[in-house]
Amino acid sequence: QVQLVESGGGSVQAGGSLRLSCTASAPVKLMYCMGWFRQAPGKEREGVAIIDKIDTPNYAASVEGRFTISKDRATNTLYLQLDSLKPEDTAMYYCASHDSLRCRRAADDFRYWGQGTQVIVSS
Repeated sequence: QVQLVESGGGSVQAGGSLRLSCTASAPVKLMYCMGWFRQAPGKEREGVAIIDKIDTPNYAASVEGRFTISKDRATNTLYLQLDSLKPEDTAMYYCASHDSLRCRRAADDFRYWGQGTQVIVSS
C-alpha cells in the first residue's frame, strides 16, 4: 500500500504561482507512473499532468506551457509547479500513482491516491 500526501495548495490571484508537493511512502523510482489530477465542483476529475518512470511528462492541453511536473527520487516527492494561474484552474488537486506498464492521463489507471490539496485562483 502506497500512501500519498499532498501539500502546497492555497489561494492566489490570477497570474500567480504555486508549487504542489506530494510525498510518497514508497520510493518514487519504483512507481511506473505518477500524476496530478484535479476536480472542480460539478466537474469530472481531469488528468492535469503525468510523468513516467524515465521522467517523460505529459500535460493536458489546458495547462501545457504553464504547469511543470517533476519528481525528486531522493525525497520521494512529486511536484507540480503551477505558473500563470487562471481562475479556471481552481480545483482540488490530487496526486496519484500506479505500477502498470502504461502511463496516461486516465484516472481509472491509477491505484493510489492522496487526499487532495485545494487551489483557488481569484480574478
